[in-house]
Amino acid sequence: MIRVLIVEDEPKIAAAHRSYVNRLTGFEVIGVVHTGRDAIAVAKRSQSSGAPVDLVLMDIGLPDMSGLAVAAALAGLRPRPDLIAVTSARDLAMVRSAVAHGVVLYLLKPFTFSAFRDKLERYLEYRTALPAGETAVSQQDIDRAFGMLRTPDPRVTSPKGIAPQTMEEVSRAVRAAPGGLSAGEAGRAVGVSRVTAWRYLERMAEDGVVDRRTDYGRTGRPQVRYVWLR
Repeated sequence: MIRVLIVEDEPKIAAAHRSYVNRLTGFEVIGVVHTGRDAIAVAKRSQSSGAPVDLVLMDIGLPDMSGLAVAAALAGLRPRPDLIAVTSARDLAMVRSAVAHGVVLYLLKPFTFSAFRDKLERYLEYRTALPAGETAVSQQDIDRAFGMLRTPDPRVTSPKGIAPQTMEEVSRAVRAAPGGLSAGEAGRAVGVSRVTAWRYLERMAEDGVVDRRTDYGRTGRPQVRYVWLR
């Protein structure tokens, strides 16, 4: 069983990640924390107890310190936990820095459960491909294990009716609106119908990356606005 620590400062997103992990076979959540300092403390306690953290789902933008600084601190633990970055940070310098700090996979928000499942299943295959304990491995063993991480899984497809490009455009529009957007506003920003925008916004709300907020406005007629949680 892979012991997972979730590090995410937004409680709703952290809860969504926990529910995702709980739906997967071979993984168990041993803790959910919202700061870098708490992540380091939990990882050290787990190591001392003899049941170390195997995998950290790490948000990069934490309130007290960078997730990469947390990764550097965890690098001193033995055994060292693996890290998957779960973040909206997209710039190339950040990606390179994450790789340099030992991040084995990089998952961009927003994402669907199928994308999340794909990353963790690939990680599980990577762990399974390496011999247990201190056994020496061959070049073939290493290449096969790393291939599990890097090769896209052709079985993974977007949910029916969800196009990745449109999802990206809708999420970008919501991120750019501090007060959030209604389905109609999002549709006009992206160039799709209100109903289409609503479907994507609801998917994002289910994935825990936007929050639904009711705006009664001046007329008293309620309108749902979708606000980016970051």
